Amino acid sequence: MFYVIISCILLFSHNSYQQSVYLTSANAVTSSVYGTTSQVTGYFHLRAINESLQESNAMLENEVLNLRHQLDECKTILPDSTQGTRFINRFNYIPATVINNSVRHPRNYFSINRGANDGVKVGMGVVDQNGVAGIVNVVGPHTSRVISLLNATQHFSVKLKNTHFIGSLNWKGHDPAIAYMEEVPRHAVFHAGDTVVTSGYSTTFPEDIPVGVVMNRIKGADDNFYILKVKLNSDFKALSTVRVIIDEYKSELDSLQNFDITSDK
Repeated sequence: MFYVIISCILLFSHNSYQQSVYLTSANAVTSSVYGTTSQVTGYFHLRAINESLQESNAMLENEVLNLRHQLDECKTILPDSTQGTRFINRFNYIPATVINNSVRHPRNYFSINRGANDGVKVGMGVVDQNGVAGIVNVVGPHTSRVISLLNATQHFSVKLKNTHFIGSLNWKGHDPAIAYMEEVPRHAVFHAGDTVVTSGYSTTFPEDIPVGVVMNRIKGADDNFYILKVKLNSDFKALSTVRVIIDEYKSELDSLQNFDITSDK
């Protein structure tokens, strides 16, 4: 064995061709090992990368929501009174991961790994990267339960994008990709493929959060209204990373809305 090693050293040290072959082969093996190692470590870093991307995406969406809100405020202010006006960022997000989910029941829920200690409160809206996902209804210190959009008892205020035609979105069960927009006025103009978004008529969701697209119209019991079949944007079977929406005006608006009720008590 000793003589074999010595022979190999002499061979590769004094012959350029054999030395080139050796270095090429060694480099190929090393590259293969490094490539495999990179793939393995890259796999374990995917979760951290995904969370970082979600946080960045949440920040961008948050900026868009607040800029839209500030633009709406500007429209109500006279040009000569804008000096010194202080705009408050109304919306913010809490990134979260889905830790439990169901889609097969008439009343579906999912759980997230954020709770009261993270700022989550009952009634906050929850979205994923594609659109509306649900509403928080139970909050613990570290986790929360969310009423899924796939819940037959839950209704969401929605509208046809770029119109004032408001309706109520409700899931009827069976297909987790389909919901129905009810109470659409007969004079509403719409087409297959039109986008359905949140109406903004609540403190749960800001206006214009995507929900789905119109598939077709179906006959309802009331001839004065349409029912639209809607294909949902979010894939609830693959729900993974979501964001909880914080509305800084929520407490104030809810207090005003319930003023008469509390005053009568």
